[in-house]
Order: sequence, then structure tokens, then C-alpha cells
Amino acid sequence: MMSDFAAGFVPGRELSRAFYHQVVAPLAGAVPHGAALIGPGSEVLAFDTERSTDHDWGPRVLIFTDPAAARPLADRIAAHLPDRFGGYPTAFGSDRHPLHHGVQVTDLASFARAHLGFDPRGQITTADWLGASWQRLAEFTSGEVFHDGLGELAPARAALRWYPVPLWRYVLACQWRRIGQVEAFPGRCGEVGDDLGSRLVTARIAEDVMKLCLLMRRRYPPYTKWLGSAFARLPGSAEIGEALAGALGGRTWRDRERHLCRAYERLAALHNRLALTEPLDPAVRPFHDRPFQVIGADRFADALLAAAGPVPGARSPAGSVDQVSDAVEVLTDATRSRAVTRALHPAR
Repeated sequence: MMSDFAAGFVPGRELSRAFYHQVVAPLAGAVPHGAALIGPGSEVLAFDTERSTDHDWGPRVLIFTDPAAARPLADRIAAHLPDRFGGYPTAFGSDRHPLHHGVQVTDLASFARAHLGFDPRGQITTADWLGASWQRLAEFTSGEVFHDGLGELAPARAALRWYPVPLWRYVLACQWRRIGQVEAFPGRCGEVGDDLGSRLVTARIAEDVMKLCLLMRRRYPPYTKWLGSAFARLPGSAEIGEALAGALGGRTWRDRERHLCRAYERLAALHNRLALTEPLDPAVRPFHDRPFQVIGADRFADALLAAAGPVPGARSPAGSVDQVSDAVEVLTDATRSRAVTRALHPAR
């Protein structure tokens, strides 16, 4: 099969786009369908590099069609795929996944329910939003649509592009609350000589600050491997990033606190620019009468919750599934992630 790629690494989106148009689309013929590169995979979020090609990587396309047409179309495509395309095998796997080709044929409802736990073309409830992990939401709304012959991919992705504003305020509030719960602890741990504990809490705060920045900029934070890369791509993130790097490299708890305070004040200024609440004082302050400087993150959480008003279905201050669990077994399984949020936000 002909392709226009020169020798060297080809990003997965580019490879898969050409694979669809040159190979898969002709095989699909007149069968009405949509085609996209969404779902799992570093190439979906455009984080793939040559290293990614060592397992489970190659030309991939998801074909969405009528359920009755899916099996015959899948068989036709599988029977006529070339062995290689663009210099890469069309069948690939890993030590965990058997060899398979990269064309999946399904219907959008089945894919969405397996990936997210619900079909976004219907009414999206608060439980749906909070029970879908940020990584899964990013995977569904990122990537690329190559063809939308059924006219269903664009509206489904648009529906999940970002939270409704009241729910956005609620999720931001819960993220501020996470910071408020521990913001005094780098100093408190350091004061009693627990330098390692101080470093661990600093690292947790840095992660929560990075995620909050992404959420403020309407970006779903990806999972751990790509969090720093996604944060670095944010416009205007350099100063906060430098402050967090300084905090993580601080030799004493006072060094860490000083750098964290720089990050906090930049974060507070960003909050005020969003105008989701009345402006709040962006200056750090003492933690009660103790000798630790904090931003007073609960101020921001309380203001956001007040501005959001009652959010139907949000029964707990815990937030979305990512804000209560970092377990891979939860965040990568729609049934488990929804079960966690149902426990936190029980229906009345």
C-alpha cells in the first residue's frame, strides 16, 4: 500500500489519518460510518514519540456504524488489510495484549458506554460527569475525527467538551479544597523534623496545583504519565511551573513554602481572571496563629460553591472520581468509577 511517509517516526494521528483515507475508507465502501482516532493511546492526546512504537502502537482507526453492519464490515476490513502501512505493521500487540490489527468496528453507543459508562448523545447527568475520569473524558474529546458520515461523532464530542458552568465551579471548588486540606503540612512536617514527610506533602500539593491549572483552562488533566507534559503545554504556565519545581527542589521546608507561595499567588490571580466568583485577595497569609504561610484555599472553594448554587446530583464536597481516587483499577473502568461516585453522591 502506497503512503507518503519518509523514514523516521510518524506521529500516530498523522499515520492513522492516512491509514483511514488510503486503506480503510475504500474497504468500508458505501457502508455509512464514522471514523476517528479516539479512546486510549498516547497518540490520541498527541503525546506519542518514537518510544511509543515499542508496544500496542501502529495505524489505528475506530469505525462507527450501525450495529447490524458492524460484524460484516469488520470481517471485510480484516480480510483485506495490508501487512504494513507507512513503514509500520498493521498488526501489533504487547506482552499483555495479543497481536491484533488496529481497526475496531463498533457502534458509537456501545463504545461510549464501555468507555464512559453512558451515551453522551442523551441527557448527561451530574452522576455521568462526576463518574467519568478526566483521562477518559480527554480521550473521548481529543484525537481526531476522520469522517462523520452518520453525523453523530461531532455532537457527541461537543457535548463533553467541558463541564456546564455550575458543575465546573463545583469541580474547581473541590480541587481547591484538596489543597486547603494539606497546605499547612509542608511546614508542620518540617517543623517536627520530618523532612521526607514535608517533601511528600509538597509533591501532593504540586500535583493538585497542576491539575487545578488545567481545570481552570478547561483542560481535562490526563493521568500521571502525561500530567507534566499537559501542564507544560498550557499558555502562561511557565511561572507556576518554575515555582513548583523550586518547591520540589527546596532543601528546607521554608524553601518549599516560599516557592509554593509564589505558585499560590499566581494561581489566585488566574482564579480572579476567570471571574467565576467575586475577586478574592490573592495574597498568602498565616495559617491561623501558626508560623506557616498558605493561600487559604478554602476561601476559593467556598466562593466557588456559593457562586455555583445547588448542583443537582452533587451530594458531597468530594467532587469527581479523580478527586477521590487515583487507583488505576477505578479510573480506567467505567463501572467502578461510577460506583465510587454513586457512593459519594447517592440518589435521593
